[in-house]
Amino acid sequence: MKTYIRLLVFFQLITLAGFGQATQKKITHNTLSWISINSNIYIDKHWFIMADVHLRENDFFSSNSFLFGRVGLGYQIDDNLSVVAGYGNLLAAPAQPGWTTRSDENRIFQQLQLSSSCKKIKILQRLRNEQRWQSIVSNDQNTGKNKFSNRVRYLLSFTVPVFKNPKLPQLVLADECMLQFGKDIVYNTFDQNRLFFGIKQKISSSLSFDAGYMSIFQQKSNGINYSQSDTYRLFFYYTLHREKEKK
Repeated sequence: MKTYIRLLVFFQLITLAGFGQATQKKITHNTLSWISINSNIYIDKHWFIMADVHLRENDFFSSNSFLFGRVGLGYQIDDNLSVVAGYGNLLAAPAQPGWTTRSDENRIFQQLQLSSSCKKIKILQRLRNEQRWQSIVSNDQNTGKNKFSNRVRYLLSFTVPVFKNPKLPQLVLADECMLQFGKDIVYNTFDQNRLFFGIKQKISSSLSFDAGYMSIFQQKSNGINYSQSDTYRLFFYYTLHREKEKK
């Protein structure tokens, strides 16, 4: 298990090093604020409904970046392993100044999530595959055409307890790499990387949040331009076990 974890960490470091070399290209810097509510509602011991709502804003809520909603049906295989499949919809604000037409994205996803631990450190691994249909906007008009891509995402997250008291915050370090494929994906197979550092705080037995800084490094469709976003993130997590609630 220790060797496996070291290999995963090594892979992440090599990936980040590669992204660092790519920063020699044309890079646009910006600031984002990102808030979301992520929930798992258990129907019984195994089956659950996953539902997320995400709001991302430019700067400190000066203008909208995107609004995203996702819902899925999940199955808890055991205490550490689960699978989910579902649908998501994203409305992206235009990046071009003066434009008002939003891009609409329909998304189907499949997800495998594994939880484990190494001593006191909790480790979360998530593999998510997404089929995305993004509407094409040209000259501030929706063309009625879509761009399709299949995106593969791998998340590796560590939660480290700092205090003996479990009610006090824990440190979180996470990295997610995204690759995409399809006939419309020519120059940017690498989509983006998200590196997060912050704290995780439990509010109650069913509600918690994490807050901190996320660096988003994304390659644009022409393969030359990149964006580096300093993102201030606040994510809430709600889990409801109906069987426990009945008791």
